[in-house]
Amino acid sequence: MSPVSAPAPPAGPVIGVLAVQGDVREHLRALSACRVVACPVRRPDELAAVDALVIPGGESTTISLLAVEFGLLEPVRARIKTGMPGFGSCAGMIMLASQVLDGRPDQPTFGGIDMTVRRNAFGRQVDSFEQTTPIEGVGDLRTVFIRAPWVEWVGPGVRVLGRAAGRIVAVRQGNLLATAFHPELTGDLRMHQHFVGLVRAATSTED
Repeated sequence: MSPVSAPAPPAGPVIGVLAVQGDVREHLRALSACRVVACPVRRPDELAAVDALVIPGGESTTISLLAVEFGLLEPVRARIKTGMPGFGSCAGMIMLASQVLDGRPDQPTFGGIDMTVRRNAFGRQVDSFEQTTPIEGVGDLRTVFIRAPWVEWVGPGVRVLGRAAGRIVAVRQGNLLATAFHPELTGDLRMHQHFVGLVRAATSTED
C-alpha cells in the first residue's frame, strides 16, 4: 500500500490579523484555509514580522482606542504608507478610511484609502441582512452586513468593486482592499483568496 502523503504546509506570505478586538479567529481560519501563514498581531514587533495585515470586523471605536493603547496606530499607518497590503472588513473598512462620518470626532484611523465612510450606515444590529452581491474580480458572493458602513465618496485613485442597495460596499486602492460586509462569516473563501493573490503579487515585486 502506498504511503499517504502529508498535506502541503502553508507557503508564501505571512498575513497578520489585527487581534485587539473583533472577528479575529474567523479571519485567521479563512486565511489558513487559503494555505498561507496566518498569525494574530497585537504588538509592534508582531506587525514587523508580517507581509500584510487584515483588520477585522468588530467595533471601530474600540479597535481605534486599543490600537493606540497597544502602540499599533502609528506603526500600522507607517507600514501602509510604505505599501503593506491590507484588507479591512466592516469596522476594518472604517479603519482604512481617510474620513469617517458619524464617528467620534477624535476617532483615529489607519487611513490609506482615499474615501469617506459612514459608520452604521445600513442601520443598527436589528437591521442586519444578507444578500448576493457581485464583486469585481471575485464573482457573486453571499454577503453579510451587520451594523455595516457604506462608502459615500471615493477619490480618483480608488476602484469601486461592488455595490449593495446602490451604495459602495467594496473598494480597492493600490495594495489595500476593503469591504462593508463580513466575508469571514460565510465560509466562502473567495474574498480572502482574492486578497491573498493581491499580497502574493505585492510581495513578489519586492523580491
